[in-house]
Amino acid sequence: MNKQDLGHWGEGKAAQYLIKKGIEIIAHNQRNSYGELDIIGKDGEQIVFFEVKTRTSDSFGYGEDSITNQKQTHLVNSAEAYLQEHTELGEDWRIDLISIDGSPRSRKVTIRWFKNAIPGS
Repeated sequence: MNKQDLGHWGEGKAAQYLIKKGIEIIAHNQRNSYGELDIIGKDGEQIVFFEVKTRTSDSFGYGEDSITNQKQTHLVNSAEAYLQEHTELGEDWRIDLISIDGSPRSRKVTIRWFKNAIPGS
């Protein structure tokens, strides 16, 4: 399985998990000039931008370890740009991280949800 396929699998797992947790999914894989937003949802009235990181092992750290300052800046800018195009969604928003350990062949898949993962969002 290549990196892109693993990422799509992880995003699918994350979406299933979030729906079970009561999140309304609005969109997937939204691109703009700042980057890509993996999943966009609603938690009550609040818009949530979900960054999904999938790892098959912890050899290079966990998904949550890969969010650099530069990546944080791109996520905030991407979210703000999306909201400027979709003013009907309101102004209450945050960025969360979904970290997934596993693969389609794994017997055990671990999902961790970090709410308000990006400062300033």
